[in-house]
Parts: sequence; C-alpha cells; structure tokens
Amino acid sequence: MPATTPAALCKKVAVIAFDGITPFHLSVPCLVFGSRVVDTDAMSFAITVCAPQAGTLSTSAGFAIAIDADLSAVDEADIIVMPSWHADGRSAPDNLLDSVRRGHARGATIVGLCLGAFPLAQAGLLNGRTVATHWEAADMLAQHYPRLAVDRHVLYVDDGDILTSAGVAAGLDCCLHLLRRLCGAEVANRVAKHILVAPHRDGGQAQFIERPLPDDAAAGRFAQLLEWVGEHLHEEHSIDMLAERAAMSRRNFTRHFRLATGTSFKQWLQNQRLIHAQRLLEAGDLSIERVAHAAGFGTALSLRQHFKATLRTSPSDYRKRFRANSVERAET
Repeated sequence: MPATTPAALCKKVAVIAFDGITPFHLSVPCLVFGSRVVDTDAMSFAITVCAPQAGTLSTSAGFAIAIDADLSAVDEADIIVMPSWHADGRSAPDNLLDSVRRGHARGATIVGLCLGAFPLAQAGLLNGRTVATHWEAADMLAQHYPRLAVDRHVLYVDDGDILTSAGVAAGLDCCLHLLRRLCGAEVANRVAKHILVAPHRDGGQAQFIERPLPDDAAAGRFAQLLEWVGEHLHEEHSIDMLAERAAMSRRNFTRHFRLATGTSFKQWLQNQRLIHAQRLLEAGDLSIERVAHAAGFGTALSLRQHFKATLRTSPSDYRKRFRANSVERAET
C-alpha cells in the first residue's frame, strides 16, 4: 500500500481591519501566517481579513482597501488578531467587542498587536492580566483600563490564550512567537528568513533602544561573528574570546553587541541555544542529554532549567507536544 501524506491541520485566522488602519499593521499577521514557506505538511493557515462592516476602508497611507468579509469570519476563527487601533484609544463598535468576546469564550487564541490592546481591554478580556502595547500609549491604556497591568518595556506578552505586543515591528516578533508555539522553531525560523527579520527577539527584550547606525565594517564583523557562534553553539564562548575574534576591546565589544542586537551577549546566546534545542527536539530522537550537549547547555539538568524558566515547559513535554500535533495532523 503506498504511503500517504498526512493532511495538514488548518487553522483559521481572522484579522480585523477598521477604517483608518495603518497598512503595515494589517500586513504583519498576513505576512507571518500567510507566508508560502509555512510547512503545509505540518500546519496551514487560512487567513481572512474582515471588518465590522464589509466594504471599502480608508487607510492612514491615503489609499483605500476593499474588505469582502464582515465579522462573521471571527466566529469561525481559531486565531483572532486585532492588529492595531486608533491612536486616541476611542471606543470600538459593539459588534467588534461582541465578536472577540464570543471568540475568547469558545477558546480561540486572541492577539492584540500594538494599539490592538485597546479594543481587547474594552471588551473586558484583559482584566487582571499583564499586557503590552506601544510605549507611547502605555499610560493612556493604564489610565483607561486600571484593572490591567501594562508592561512598558517588553516586546510582547504571552498570557496563553491572549497575546499582546508592543508597537509596530514588535507585532512581527509576537506573531513569529505564536507561530513558533504552534509549528515549532524550524518553521518560525524559515518564515523569519523569508520575510527578512530576526528569527527570535525574546518577549522580555526592551521595546525602545537607542541604536546609532553602525559603520559598515563593524556591522560586517558582527554579522560574521554571530554566524560563527551560531554554528558553534556547543562550544564555550567568553566575551573576551569573542572580542578578540572581532578585533575589539571587551568594553567596545559589549557596547557594540548591545547596539547591534538590543540585548546582552549572554541573553542572546541563551536564546540561540534554546532555539537550537527546540529544533533538535522537534526533528529527531536524540536523548535529552545529547540535545543539551549539542545546544551548548552541557547537561540535561541545565537544559531543563532553562526550558522551565523561559518556555514554561520541559524538554520532554515540548517533544511530546509536537509529536502529539503530528498524530493529530495525521488523523485529520
């Protein structure tokens, strides 16, 4: 009997547009979940852009867009994305609020990008939660909705059934994080590479960092250095050794590294090792001990501690979840 290819598990994504939306914000979830390089043998996404009323909407860029679907699309969605909102934080229409409430009640994952946290807060979905939004709107969100806590410093907050992000480009980080959660590190990294963004900026990374433009020579050296470290994650790396490799003093290396990546070398290296460990767990049957060694954590205990602290799970449970997803896809 010939082998059969398991049918992809298709998740429906409803992205809610509104009159006056910024086109970039609308494009973010469509770029990530609609990318042609999402592994269709593993999971696919059907995206519908909808609005409180189907028809022609204006945008902040001066051109109009035609929206064919109304909010009935939200009632069938597994993932509901509010990609932004009006800068003045005005009230959302009742039909939009009712739609996201119904979606949350039936178990859909809710995502509020940038100012998209405002309608979710108005709907009462963020009460008692810690959330992210654009740093310029953080005070307004906190004042309007005192029953939530605004983290003004992070790129995004994953609260399980509801995710919120900081402004503009942080929406990409949040959507890639959710894609990684659903499909694994390999798929998320492939999509990030396709749309030419960093494959992983941790949710706890600072929203706003002063970054003077580096000179070409320094940028080139750092790109080569980061690539080399990524290929040698199993080895020990010290700042002094890498500074020497980059032909810099320790002080200059540390300063330039933070300017180039927005984080410390220690945190960056830990993130890269975690991503590599995730990929190894998803792709094969290496023991936890061997995964820990290959990813640079040294011991299985160290790997488990980092998984628990950062991903809130264990390496074994992470592997089981992705194998369970494979069985679910095969049975779909």
